Amino acid sequence: MKEKIQKVLELIKAHDVKMVDFKMVDINGQYRHVTIPAENFSEETLKSGIGFDASNYGYAVVEKSDMVFIPDPDTAVIDPFCDITTLSMTGNAMVIASPENKPLAQYPRNIVIAAEEYMRATGVADTMLILPEFEFYMFDQVGWEVAPNSIGFAVDVEQSYWNSSTEGKGCVIPKQKAYHVAKPFDKGYEARSEMCLHMKNAGIEINYHHPEVAASGQFEIEPQLGKMSAMADATMMIKYIIHNTALKHGKTATFMPKPIYGEAGSGMHVHMLLLKDGKPVFSDDAGYANLSKTAHYFMGGLLKHISSLCAITNPSTNSFKRLVPGFEAPVTVGYATSNRSAVIRIPAYAKSPDKRRFELRNPDATCNPYFCYAAILMAGLDGIKNKIDPHAEGWGPYDVNLYHLSDEKKAKLSHLPTSLDEALNALEKDNDYLTAGGVFPKELIENFIKIKREESRQLASIPHPAEFDKYYNL
Repeated sequence: MKEKIQKVLELIKAHDVKMVDFKMVDINGQYRHVTIPAENFSEETLKSGIGFDASNYGYAVVEKSDMVFIPDPDTAVIDPFCDITTLSMTGNAMVIASPENKPLAQYPRNIVIAAEEYMRATGVADTMLILPEFEFYMFDQVGWEVAPNSIGFAVDVEQSYWNSSTEGKGCVIPKQKAYHVAKPFDKGYEARSEMCLHMKNAGIEINYHHPEVAASGQFEIEPQLGKMSAMADATMMIKYIIHNTALKHGKTATFMPKPIYGEAGSGMHVHMLLLKDGKPVFSDDAGYANLSKTAHYFMGGLLKHISSLCAITNPSTNSFKRLVPGFEAPVTVGYATSNRSAVIRIPAYAKSPDKRRFELRNPDATCNPYFCYAAILMAGLDGIKNKIDPHAEGWGPYDVNLYHLSDEKKAKLSHLPTSLDEALNALEKDNDYLTAGGVFPKELIENFIKIKREESRQLASIPHPAEFDKYYNL
């Protein structure tokens, strides 16, 4: 620990750091922070931590809400968005106890750590590698209003098809035709390249970035495979960098799954594989798509629990406006190779044994990434434990386009939840796989469901502009 503290102190000195910022995560997966002058940072800071009220983060009842945040020096990075030189760190929340503090079981970072420890205890694997794909929109303008006499929103993107008569230079993109478009149509290029450079400086390696399908400012940035706990931290930092860089370029970024009606939604597909002693657990030359029995059981666990998983991986009412047919979003419970209509896709291009994997296509970035990744791991481990064979259960492989099946055949398939309430109902009934090994505390699941039900209830009670279109003159 002394070596780590020394490295942080050296970083403060080398960059003439004035402030040290501690970034914490609330129950919804959003950063909150507290800052101290750099001269106040010391070894004692890492031992005693920073006190905070966990009830304001959604984790604990008021009577038991006094917690301390312990920074993790391994996460120290210079924040590029602060005019005053600032060193940023994340870390873990602890319950104040005697003789020593103990981890707050509900805190997201602690849950990811607990999930990894549970995985190692099963003997199945010692490492989970994941790769989330970050799809997002960047708008030139956005505004919304929710008032008794006025409800609505408006966005604008210069290169969108709806500006074909006003843009003036002809650099507009037809609807749903933006995938990989080049300059001059790709007006988000500089912003995305800058985002990727910031990510690299934060220790996050990037595979690529590009325009996505939607012509209204949709893009994607894909990092490289990383250890699950580190990638959960990286997910928070990636979103932070995207939001702040967009603002710097006079734009606004959103990870809403479906911000534009009729355009492609934004997901956060999660690729995954397991390692044991550095060797791939999911690879088998003789298996379907070169995947092992263990990999198939892992997929079986995901598919068995997919409805309850959706409450954690897709925790917004807007999430289910994306999970509809016609936009390469998954709606069917099943798996297949190179098939984007099934909820689990096995990429055909991942041919080497150490890269063989599959992706879960339903998650989106409104999730708390720590909860999301830990829940995915726990569902997969449950599938391995109970030898849940997805083929024997009738979940595939579906090597056909599921959108083009007849209505009769579609009726025989199982489907993802169509609303947040439906997913929450499933989570209420099916959560034992999450609480195995004490990874997800029962009280966290109950509190999460309570918060999300109230959120859904509030939104359901607000009149929608489209309702005026349908019902005003009846």
